[in-house]
Amino acid sequence: MHKLTFSVALAASVAAALAACNSSSDEVAAAPPPAAEAPAAAPLDAELVTLISAHAAATARDPGPRTAAAGTGAALKGLTPSELRAFNLSKDDFTSAEDVEGGLGPTMNLDNCGGCHAHPATGGTSPTVNPEVAFATLNGARNVLPPFVTRNGPALVPRFVKNADGSLDGTPHPLFTITGRADAPGCSLAQPDFAAAIAANNIVFRIPLQLFGNGLVEQIPDQEILASQAASAAARLALGIKGHPNRNATDGTIGRFGWKAQQVSLLTFAGGAYNVEMGITSLQFPVEREQDPACQLAPTPNDIGDLNAATAVEGLASPDKFAIFMRFLAPATPSANTPGGAASIKSGKALFESTGCTLCHTPTLRTASATVAALRKQDVNLFSDLMLHDMGDVLADGVVQGQAGGREFRTTPLWGVGQRLFLLHDGRTSDISQAVLAHASPGSEANEPVRKFLQLSDTEEQDLLNFLRSL
Repeated sequence: MHKLTFSVALAASVAAALAACNSSSDEVAAAPPPAAEAPAAAPLDAELVTLISAHAAATARDPGPRTAAAGTGAALKGLTPSELRAFNLSKDDFTSAEDVEGGLGPTMNLDNCGGCHAHPATGGTSPTVNPEVAFATLNGARNVLPPFVTRNGPALVPRFVKNADGSLDGTPHPLFTITGRADAPGCSLAQPDFAAAIAANNIVFRIPLQLFGNGLVEQIPDQEILASQAASAAARLALGIKGHPNRNATDGTIGRFGWKAQQVSLLTFAGGAYNVEMGITSLQFPVEREQDPACQLAPTPNDIGDLNAATAVEGLASPDKFAIFMRFLAPATPSANTPGGAASIKSGKALFESTGCTLCHTPTLRTASATVAALRKQDVNLFSDLMLHDMGDVLADGVVQGQAGGREFRTTPLWGVGQRLFLLHDGRTSDISQAVLAHASPGSEANEPVRKFLQLSDTEEQDLLNFLRSL
């Protein structure tokens, strides 16, 4: 089983939380503290501590990622011929490597989107081999790999929690620069001081999100999200689960993309990633993040499309194509009998509900009258309420995004989790059982569902794990 090697920079493990849970909450995690606005969290109660400690003897095991199902990474069913052509052209652009002349850099993490969104197919998440390792010195680049970037670890985007003056930071800090590349003469930039950030316990990470089915998620109306939350209000209250949307500051609509639901639309999601991950400016994000004149080697915005292209789709800017690719990308296909057999998966699904997990990981929401027929009035089996929840001290990253506080995250959609290699927002584990345990900590809204999970028999827990890996 893969284990990350940069634990010094990550939130404390559940074991560390257990060792400190009877003391004050600020002693629980070795990770950056939660954001200033987060209230102090009460320690875990003795029963939950005992249950977590006793779980080490459990015989249930995560069966591991499933092999990719046929059709993974394909287009939605029901697209028109023109929509399908647009999807395929956009997919090609999504996987194409960029160079400095095309706007790559001056700072970035990789030169294409498909490299990090590669497993189990294009549009997925981190692959078995981290593409950031080979990219660090591509074309003569003189980047030094930070210690947390490893060949068999997940692709990572680092963030610093605080600035030097103590104010909140939380912005992505690029891993690499174009310094030394053959296509970047005269540019000399230093990489961020990751060593100092690690020493100060001031660094947290995000891994790439899986993109399958995002077009369906985009078309879920706000009222559907709110109605679903209202319908489960009594059950959530009984388990101490709250949740609230991350509303866009411009128009008040509900965000649904990103680890903290900070993006409302796929277009802004794509434009932001294009700018942050590859350093390429566009009409959505026209200003270079790095302003050194010696490193401005392409006109800005770098990518505005081509009005002289043979077809309208070919003439679109890359962020527009990336949004089309995500919008028309089919959701992951669950398995009816793998792993563990149909009876085990059916049992696990019922247990997932009875433990209270579905109160946040809502199995199904529904789209409305979308312009694209393939997205219209469809069930979206995403296993997420798209709300923000306080996940407590163990998972806290101290990053504030919109109305999301330092301990809050969007409920991660679980469709496709059966094939994921790395779990949680920072990829700290590959084991679903350990990911569940990490949901239990001082302040977490998931403490009661985790308690119910830990009270299952080994056979029941195995059924639940089999169900999750069937998704």
